[in-house]
Amino acid sequence: MNIIKNAEYGGERPLYASHNLRLENVTIHVGESSIKESSNIEAEGCTFEGKYVFWETDGFSVNNCYFAESARSSLWYSRNCRMTNCKVDAPKLFRRMDGICVEDTNFPNGEQFLWDCKNIQMKNVRIDNCDYAFMHSENIKLENYHQEGNYGFQYAKNVEIRNAIINSKDAFWEAENVTIYDSEVNGEYLAWYGKNIRLVRCHLTGEQLLCYVDGLILEDCTFGPDANLLFEYSKVDGNIKGDVTSIKNPSSGTLTVEGNIGELIFDENQKQPRDFKLRT
Repeated sequence: MNIIKNAEYGGERPLYASHNLRLENVTIHVGESSIKESSNIEAEGCTFEGKYVFWETDGFSVNNCYFAESARSSLWYSRNCRMTNCKVDAPKLFRRMDGICVEDTNFPNGEQFLWDCKNIQMKNVRIDNCDYAFMHSENIKLENYHQEGNYGFQYAKNVEIRNAIINSKDAFWEAENVTIYDSEVNGEYLAWYGKNIRLVRCHLTGEQLLCYVDGLILEDCTFGPDANLLFEYSKVDGNIKGDVTSIKNPSSGTLTVEGNIGELIFDENQKQPRDFKLRT
């Protein structure tokens, strides 16, 4: 493997089509496509200021690196990426990528984060200002994850999340095959029109949660007092620990509520047939 240390580059495509290359303490100044169409790249302690750094790159790792705000859209159309202990101010990262592993990294400017990607693993990651994160992405595993931004995980498939805090209105809209463990999810209209949504020991807040879901399973979950009008036209099974403010028009399933129900609504306009059993 070739090694470049303590160097600076700028302009367009300075390291274009590089292969089997290690960069140590290298700065890529403002420019475009600096390492495009490359493979087997290692970057340690580097600074990236230009756009489109890792495009069409197969196999690369970045550790203890900095992506400046000007390095927007730096990781697109690439495969087999590993990012650890990085500082990232750049928006619009990760687009149409396959094979992403990120650990111990925060993204304060997560605009349009992780669109159309697959085979994603993240641990000890926080994303802020991240409206529409993970849209149309699939095969996602997250652990110790924190998200601040609306519309997360829309149309996502095959998602497993553990020990997370997710503050996101309209999260998991039309998502499919989602399991969330030991997490806090806050936001209105959670998982509307989702399919196969499983929540285990989670705490949920927000209005009109979990409606129009085909296959909803709740295991030992709790709901905040603002969580109202739950489960409309959803097929829901499982149990809730604690009180529930209101349930409206669930379509089918068997649900046990181990607390008080403030209001149970079956209005005259509900779609039929209804096959829902409630146990208290």
